[in-house]
Amino acid sequence: MGETTTTTRRGRAARSAERQSRGGVGRPYISRNLPPQDLLSEDALHRIEAAADRILAETGIEFRDDAQALAHWRRAGAEIDGVLVRFPPGMLREVLATAPARFTQHARNPARSVEIGGDAVVFAPAYGSPFVMDLDRGRRYGTIADFENFVKLAQASPWLHHSGGTICEPTDLPVNKRHLDMVMAHIRWSDRPFMGSVTAEERAEDSIEMCRLLFGTEFVDANCVILGNVNVNSPLVWDGTMTRSLRAYARANQAAVIVPFILGGAMGPVTSAGAIAQALAETMAGCALTQLEHPGAPVIFGNFLSSMNLRSGSPTFGTPEPAAGSLVVGQLARRLNLPLRCAGNFTTSKLPDAQAMAEGTLSMLSAIHCGANFILHSAGFLDGLLSMSYEKFVLDCDLCGALHAYLDGIRVDDATLAVEAFAEVGPGNHFFGCAHTMAHYEDAFWESELADNEPFEKWEAAGGTDAATRANRLWKVRLEAFEPPPLDAATTEALRDFTDRRKAAAEDLWY
Repeated sequence: MGETTTTTRRGRAARSAERQSRGGVGRPYISRNLPPQDLLSEDALHRIEAAADRILAETGIEFRDDAQALAHWRRAGAEIDGVLVRFPPGMLREVLATAPARFTQHARNPARSVEIGGDAVVFAPAYGSPFVMDLDRGRRYGTIADFENFVKLAQASPWLHHSGGTICEPTDLPVNKRHLDMVMAHIRWSDRPFMGSVTAEERAEDSIEMCRLLFGTEFVDANCVILGNVNVNSPLVWDGTMTRSLRAYARANQAAVIVPFILGGAMGPVTSAGAIAQALAETMAGCALTQLEHPGAPVIFGNFLSSMNLRSGSPTFGTPEPAAGSLVVGQLARRLNLPLRCAGNFTTSKLPDAQAMAEGTLSMLSAIHCGANFILHSAGFLDGLLSMSYEKFVLDCDLCGALHAYLDGIRVDDATLAVEAFAEVGPGNHFFGCAHTMAHYEDAFWESELADNEPFEKWEAAGGTDAATRANRLWKVRLEAFEPPPLDAATTEALRDFTDRRKAAAEDLWY
């Protein structure tokens, strides 16, 4: 029974892939036909922007352990008091005028390059979990083998567009060297765009140097090929580790993703408007610093709002208040004319269950409707981002597939209006066999790889499995069938030589 079921599912997957190809799915990124949703009025947006300006001018932001960042701000006309920087109203918006509204992140396979900004939408895996989990072995620390598995699963999915970054922490490798193996895994097992290290300036520079070996130095100098995801130490602190990495990416003409992580009630106010004003201030400052380092460098306006249980102090993810807040962040990013990274597939559930999918779907829809261009955490996020789940990864990829169709909107033309079909079918008859249905039936509707839409009796006879169990089977099939994209042998050797030399140059550090 198990072998027959697996064979059937493989056949179904092949037919699904063929239909997707005919329907233009597997595209390098989505061009949305669903407009972003505006939540607040012009007056309300002005009030949030004015509050952010007051925070910047009156309270200020600390820039710790980065003398060059302070020197940039001093030259730009900010008020410097030790490590505290206060910004005259309007100053940051003037600096941000050099940032591009849209840019291309190139992949080693040119057909996989993505656009970031405008109407483009890019789905990338979740990022940063120290643990991984699956239904077979439960929760455990991530390893480089797990990391490589998730890169392969992302590459195998037709619904993701990006390989991501630190999909999980490979805790079996030294802290000061694991970035080399992670970047190498993205290059080796995927031909999609990817992210590099931000945990130290030299690790960011290593990531960029590996791209120079992959793409060529001149190409990297002129084009974006790697992203670095940098976080504000909210509230109102930029630490030197992040700003030096931020500046390393900008200096090399690569894109930094600027992201405050605000838990309402802990790192920011419990009220959404206050948290959004804080996020706007922190993000504008980080984005502007990239332009002071290298005017015209690509940068992504990022945001990560979340709530918490104010009785226990535990973070809560996938809740409605941050979802609504994302819509406002989208409006603010568009007013700055910057590409947006916002929300994702968030949940605090410990299993790939109903809670996980309900919270994740609410949060993911907020990313879709706020107009996010780069959606990190699109797949695999579980346990409040502490765990990367194999089953949730493929469940979330399935949701991303549905969102492809959702973002395509509704096409209205003679073919879709089907007036001739009404004439053929007539009143009271069915459309199953009419010419219009036969012409469109293979790609009329998006088809899930995991949902069971069979009658109850047939589902029961096949084992009565739930979605998580079906996902457990699918990720194993995907890994078993995986074939890496080709990579030039000389490039592979140059990258290995570089990583070997970098590893040999320092002692292993485990903390």
